[in-house]
Amino acid sequence: MNVNFAAMPTSLDAAHLGLALLALLFLLLFLFKKGRQPTPTVTDKPVEVEESMPIQAPRLKESSPDAALQLLALLQQEARFIDFIQEDLGDYSDADIGAAARVVHEGCSRALREHLSMAPIRLEEEGARVTLQEGFNASEVRLTGNVLGKPPFTGTLVHRGWRATEFRLPKLVEGHEVRVLAPAEVEL
Repeated sequence: MNVNFAAMPTSLDAAHLGLALLALLFLLLFLFKKGRQPTPTVTDKPVEVEESMPIQAPRLKESSPDAALQLLALLQQEARFIDFIQEDLGDYSDADIGAAARVVHEGCSRALREHLSMAPIRLEEEGARVTLQEGFNASEVRLTGNVLGKPPFTGTLVHRGWRATEFRLPKLVEGHEVRVLAPAEVEL
């Protein structure tokens, strides 16, 4: 499918928007896993374990991709998200890509507002100095940089993070094939 990028509004930082769209896709694929458990993090520092403490591997649980696939289909329906990501952009100018990305951005934003409510994890402004006390939720805050020692940790908030607060996905008819993200279209 070829998209006429010249027919869309101009100017948008295509590189950053493309990265944001890819990040959104990965977020959607992992955010809606049912029974999601925090992912263990790996650090470069050694972990101190008392000899009497048994080491147990985390228990992993299979999750259904249905909700993530449903949301991806909604993003395709509202914003032609998959078409944009699958398009070979090598032959288009940055201005054309930016214009197309604006349309995709507007559609994705509309679909997310309609089906999902989100709130920032941290309320401070990005760039603010923050202190994380002992017992902070490691699934909500990812430490980067020179991570040594034990809390409290003081650093700069690079990203506020996002938490899904409400899901409003449409109910599916029994037998609906969630793997069909966008049906093929045949004009007669």
